[in-house]
Amino acid sequence: MVNGTEIVDTVVIGGGQAGLALGRELARQGREFVILDARRRVGDAWRLRWDSLQLFTPAKFDGLPGMPFPGDPLAFPGKDDVASYLEDYASRFDLPVRTGVRVDRVRRENERFVTSAAERRWESRNVVVATGGCQAPTVPGFADQLADHIVQLHSNDYRNPSQLPPGPVLVVGMGNSGAEIARDIAPTHPTSIAGTPSGELPVRLNRATARFVLPVIRFVGTHVLTRGNPLGRAAAAAFRGAPLIRTKVADLVDAGVQRVPRVTGARAGQPVLADGTTREVSSVIWCTGYRNDFGWIDLPAFDEHGEPRHRRGVVDSVPGLYFLGLEFLYAFTSATIPGVGRDARYLARRMRPASPATQPASVGRAVRGGRSAHVEERVR
Repeated sequence: MVNGTEIVDTVVIGGGQAGLALGRELARQGREFVILDARRRVGDAWRLRWDSLQLFTPAKFDGLPGMPFPGDPLAFPGKDDVASYLEDYASRFDLPVRTGVRVDRVRRENERFVTSAAERRWESRNVVVATGGCQAPTVPGFADQLADHIVQLHSNDYRNPSQLPPGPVLVVGMGNSGAEIARDIAPTHPTSIAGTPSGELPVRLNRATARFVLPVIRFVGTHVLTRGNPLGRAAAAAFRGAPLIRTKVADLVDAGVQRVPRVTGARAGQPVLADGTTREVSSVIWCTGYRNDFGWIDLPAFDEHGEPRHRRGVVDSVPGLYFLGLEFLYAFTSATIPGVGRDARYLARRMRPASPATQPASVGRAVRGGRSAHVEERVR
């Protein structure tokens, strides 16, 4: 540390599956690095999702490089299982994760990157943004026109039906999150869901599909639908959301969930549907997705829409800057646990070599205390 600034070879921003997978690769190379994560515990990005959340992939596909996912290989882990696995992964490989550190700016000074989080600073030769895409929850602009008595939650903040007062609930958005949350709420509240799914997986998730069908789907998503071939590039350009995977339309009907047209606005404090009718509700769950938020990166790495310009995570216009965990970074599975390991290996191989100034004799150990100390900094 020099004048309150830590000097390392590489700063990894984000300690979820992407950052941890890359951390293991960097440790194998003997690099000196640090992983900065805004959450208070490794795995909190999963731990703090809704209670009934399960993965769509069986455990045999859910391990990161070097550590299989424990338990029944054909079972579908819950979100707390994933959180515990990630915490154990960081511990097993002694990864230097600094929790409770929310980065508020990345910029360049001379030939080095400067990463800041409140009063803390890190200087590095490389920076990897492993926060994934879609960090900022989005809701329609008319949400603030709904009546004050209506409880509004984004899917990011929903945990279970006990958060909701008695009365009808409207779930807005019919992707996988919306369908699963609507089904979760239906036993305790009159529930309707607005929107149209982009399709349905034509099989049920069970042990048979985990054994025979999902390996094929995983192979296609990892090795066929990639930016390395015309089919994959066309799929990336046309991608508008995944089909319904576990909870299908028929499941919602069986659970008593009513389908309604999409929500187009608000009138008299209530949601307005596309057919012009209003919906009297006591709660609205916005399953309306997320947007990328890279405004804290003060570097010329983005296009006119604010999206990173990269080739498989490598930003040519800013040497030393990399992205990991984005949707379709390289393949359809790039933002998933089964797909992130390959992208992490690719970036680790193509990262700029460490400079002598950041590779002391005790290579890879100078910042190793992060996992045990779990330094908590100001959370943005």
